[in-house]
Amino acid sequence: MITFRDRGARGRLKGSTLDAFYSFSFGDYRDPKNMGFRALRVLNEDFVIPGAGFSEHGHADMEIVTIVLDGAIAHRDDLGNEALIRAGDVQRMSAGTGIRHSEMNPSLDERAHALQLWIVPAEAGAAPSYEQKHFPMTAGRNAWLLVASPEGRDGSLTLRQDARLELARLDEGMDLSHDLSSERGYWVQVIGGIIGLNGTELREGDGAALTGETALTIEAETQAEVLLIDLP
Repeated sequence: MITFRDRGARGRLKGSTLDAFYSFSFGDYRDPKNMGFRALRVLNEDFVIPGAGFSEHGHADMEIVTIVLDGAIAHRDDLGNEALIRAGDVQRMSAGTGIRHSEMNPSLDERAHALQLWIVPAEAGAAPSYEQKHFPMTAGRNAWLLVASPEGRDGSLTLRQDARLELARLDEGMDLSHDLSSERGYWVQVIGGIIGLNGTELREGDGAALTGETALTIEAETQAEVLLIDLP
């Protein structure tokens, strides 16, 4: 079964400093029919104006993954980590027993664009930790690129959950397939471009939940970028 999440049906927060789209309930946006998908609790698309962002705040018992698409995000936390997350970088923050951090757009003139995912960990109460890696735009060209996994396989970030994140950057006219397990759930998020997902057209911002499926086929109708989230 494939359940589609239209880009225009997402929740939205449009303010003077932030334009955000929510695939699932988040903050003041409440949608009882979209509270998450399996272990995936949050999937937000954020556009942050220069000099703005999220001041210091706290999290606990959540795997938080940030994928910067354009611009940069300056991260600071109470573990002592200070980092600049640029386009092509992926950050994993395991909140564990508790972490406080801030995320700001340090640019004076460039808007930052990022996806942020929250994944419920397999076990609560672990020590908080931080990890960040760069995945060049040439990687994952017309192929699946593993960026996060439970075991940190193939140079990916390490998640405290039996979940995997893969990116694909497709040239126009290219096809890409992926074997699926009917026992697991998969979320596909279109980051950019227009694709066919098992024959159904999706555009930038669209998403789809797949359950009980054994195969996925992506057809790039334009140059496109896709995120695949494999969940228990």
